[in-house]
Amino acid sequence: MSHVNLVRQVQQLPISVEKAWDFFSHPKNLAVITPPHLNLKFTNELHGEAIYPGQIITYKVKPLLRIPLFWMTEITHVEPYKLFVDEQRKGPYALWHHQHHFKPIDTGVEMTDIVHYKLPFGIFGGLGKPLVRKQLDELFTYRRKRVEELFGTVSN
Repeated sequence: MSHVNLVRQVQQLPISVEKAWDFFSHPKNLAVITPPHLNLKFTNELHGEAIYPGQIITYKVKPLLRIPLFWMTEITHVEPYKLFVDEQRKGPYALWHHQHHFKPIDTGVEMTDIVHYKLPFGIFGGLGKPLVRKQLDELFTYRRKRVEELFGTVSN
C-alpha cells in the first residue's frame, strides 16, 4: 500500500481571525493566492460568498507541461473562525484532504494548513513523489509570500 504524505505550514499574520476567515473562506480568493503559472480557472458557479459544508468547487489547473487537469473539491467541514476542510472528489490525487485552521494569537492570527495526500497509481505513482512534493512546496511558498504581501507579517 502506498504511503500517505503530509504537508504542514504554519503562518502568523497581524490581522484578526475574523479578517483572515473572511478572506480564506471565500473560494474565489483561492485564485489570488495561487501561482499564476498554474492558470487556475473555476469551472462552476460558486453559490454565495462564503464556503459551506457540501459545497462543490470545480476548476482546471495546469501543473505539468501546461496540460489542463480537472479538479473537483468538496468543502466537508466548516467551523467558522476555526477551521474548514476541503477534500478532492475528482482530480490528480488518490487522496487530497486539506485542513485550514485559524487560531487567534496576541499578535493576530495563526493559520495552519495540513494536507494529507496520496499519489495515484500505487507503486508507480511513487516515482513522481519528488516532483509532486517540490511543486507543493513551491505552491505553499508562493502562498506564504502572497499572503504576507496582502496582510503583512508578524514581527517578533
